[in-house]
Amino acid sequence: MRKLFVFMLLVTAACFTMQARPGFNERPKLVVGIVVDQMRWDYLSRYYDRFGSDGFRRLMDQGYSFDNCLIDYVPTVTAIGHTSAYTGTTPAFHGICGNEFWIDGRKTYCCADTTVAPVGSDNRKDGCMSPVNLLATTIGDQLRLHTDFRSKVVGVSYKDRAAILPAGHAANAAYWLDRKNRQFISSTYYMQELPEWAKVYNMELVKNKEFKKLGKDIGLSPEAGHIIADMAIAAIDGEQLGQGSETDMLCVSFSQTDVIGHQWSTRGEHTDQAYMELDKDLARLFKALDSKVGTGNYLVFLTADHGAAHNFQFMLDNRLHGGKWLSKELKADLEQFIASKLGNSKPVVLGIADYRFYLDHDGIAAQGLDLQRVKQVAIEYLRQSPNISFVVDFEQAATAPIPAVLRDRILLGYNFHRSGDIIVVVEPGFYEVGPWSSLVGTTHGEWNPYDAHIPLLFYGWQVPHGSHPGEVHITDIAPTVCSLLHIQQPNAAIGHALQFQ
Repeated sequence: MRKLFVFMLLVTAACFTMQARPGFNERPKLVVGIVVDQMRWDYLSRYYDRFGSDGFRRLMDQGYSFDNCLIDYVPTVTAIGHTSAYTGTTPAFHGICGNEFWIDGRKTYCCADTTVAPVGSDNRKDGCMSPVNLLATTIGDQLRLHTDFRSKVVGVSYKDRAAILPAGHAANAAYWLDRKNRQFISSTYYMQELPEWAKVYNMELVKNKEFKKLGKDIGLSPEAGHIIADMAIAAIDGEQLGQGSETDMLCVSFSQTDVIGHQWSTRGEHTDQAYMELDKDLARLFKALDSKVGTGNYLVFLTADHGAAHNFQFMLDNRLHGGKWLSKELKADLEQFIASKLGNSKPVVLGIADYRFYLDHDGIAAQGLDLQRVKQVAIEYLRQSPNISFVVDFEQAATAPIPAVLRDRILLGYNFHRSGDIIVVVEPGFYEVGPWSSLVGTTHGEWNPYDAHIPLLFYGWQVPHGSHPGEVHITDIAPTVCSLLHIQQPNAAIGHALQFQ
């Protein structure tokens, strides 16, 4: 009888599991991807007791957390992070090698496209943007392909790159903020005219008293998250996302956290306020989704594009190792050293971006110099520079005498046409102090956990409550979402579909 009782329990449990499992072609009405720019993983626990119950804590208390999600490439910067989360791959394959990078010697902004025009503005500087430099498909692209383009995919953010790159090539629209005219805009890549609902929302911004009070750099105000959340909610209404017969997707990125972090670092009232306000914005967004799409009918994932180091002076004041690394000063000294060794009369370094050195291949050849010799001399100088742990020739990275964890991340971040020639790894706690960060702020870009350990939370449709402590990667996000939707992974995905255990 006892054996029979155990057998019946197992059968009952199996039947319950089968009933709870969705049908193979069942999908949520809407997928919502959320990226919080420059959010360290430890902010989840740091602010847990101060968060309300309906924002971050709804995801943590009711959803599923992968507690050890790491970025598996270098450099760890915004455009790459957004792209990797939605493509399931790295710069080696998707080609977005930074916010700015050189393509075969030509300096390029990641989303710049001179073939398109701004829509909703005359500001060509902020408006001539598209995913033209993206080489791989995204979750949204695969969703559109799977449904013969009946699904809708929309991106919304303060930053153009944070709206465009997640949404992908085939997106119906991407909207970002024209910082000069303080309006949400798009480009002719997507449309010839803003939809009526977007025009209405822009008119509301004109009348918004809170928005009028914000300074010249809107991103320095935690309230910038309010208008991103409001625009996302307006898009849900205006595009009727989650209301059709096919699954739609909304890609939302909150960028003010990054701007504030660069200015004021990881500690203090500014960063605290930014996350308290963001928590309220998430709560409003989830409430709108409950009302408009229905509780349990939508799937949410939340992650970050990168983390951030603690301010170097904060580290030093507390007797911790850290400091500033100045690439501009290093470039001038490097040029002088190379000239002293090789006798060249013109510069040979195009620039330095995200700890990578781009050499002027054409200029080197025109001066009768050998590229390999120039690289050897450059590496010789960099290896004697202070606070640098490793110097790697990208073409020799596979066999370089460096730890495997660094070798793999360097190779995954390397694109032959776009990543330059040499990469340096600075000592832990050191980072580049330059145009993106103030002396009391911070930045990111390296392999270290403070830059590479990011939150990964899932919530909603068919997501159980729980957590997993094992190592996963930012490149696992897209395969996981596509697996849940029963659609093909993005065409360059290297990650794995995660299991909720």
